[in-house]
Amino acid sequence: MTSVIVLQDVSHRFDSKEVLSGITLHIPKGEIFGLLGPSGSGKTTLIKLVTGLLEPTSGDVYMNGEKMPSLAQMKCYGFMAQSDALYQELSGKENLDFFASIYRLKKQEKKRRIKEVLEMVNLTEVADHPVDTYSGGMKRRLSLAAALLHEPEMIILDEPTVGIDPVLRQSIWKELNRLKDHGVTIIVTTHVMDEAEKCDRLAMLREGRIIAMNTPADLREEIGADTIEEVFLHYGGASQ
Repeated sequence: MTSVIVLQDVSHRFDSKEVLSGITLHIPKGEIFGLLGPSGSGKTTLIKLVTGLLEPTSGDVYMNGEKMPSLAQMKCYGFMAQSDALYQELSGKENLDFFASIYRLKKQEKKRRIKEVLEMVNLTEVADHPVDTYSGGMKRRLSLAAALLHEPEMIILDEPTVGIDPVLRQSIWKELNRLKDHGVTIIVTTHVMDEAEKCDRLAMLREGRIIAMNTPADLREEIGADTIEEVFLHYGGASQ
């Protein structure tokens, strides 16, 4: 199976602090790949290396066979960061219109996609309201809509459902699985155990290292655990 993302012995330092150490992994096309770990475990740094926003101190990161950072590859994914990059004075629809223009969507396609993503994240009724009137959860949903707008071949989501109610979170995961069925590769970071269970494969991070990686079912079976939380604790994932 073709690997969309390849990391080879990747490490990264900020000044004298090593935040990632010896990360090697392959992510094939059409997989939902989860990164599970507590705050400070290196999830966001790893995501920034994959997206080309950071270059590793050592090791190599490849997207579709091209070494990152690559401008050509950076056009191929949708990215939802932890911090919402939205224009507060614009409405939700105006934000999406702006991002659609950056992606160079044609007029009819832009109109169709804005309607579709607003419906997906349940923001249609407030689409014309200024973003500075949105709650934190609504802003997260709009950021997700922006990441999906141009129908990218890969979606990278950093803590996508923080502040989102359980019903809508279920709806978002339903859409992610639909996208996966259409061959879209999805990378999700989370510290929520039940979300980790929804991934096809899972890498558990602790202090910048992968402590375990497999399907959620196989990870549980390996140690006879009932939950992913038990697996995480077994491999030393508890906070110190």
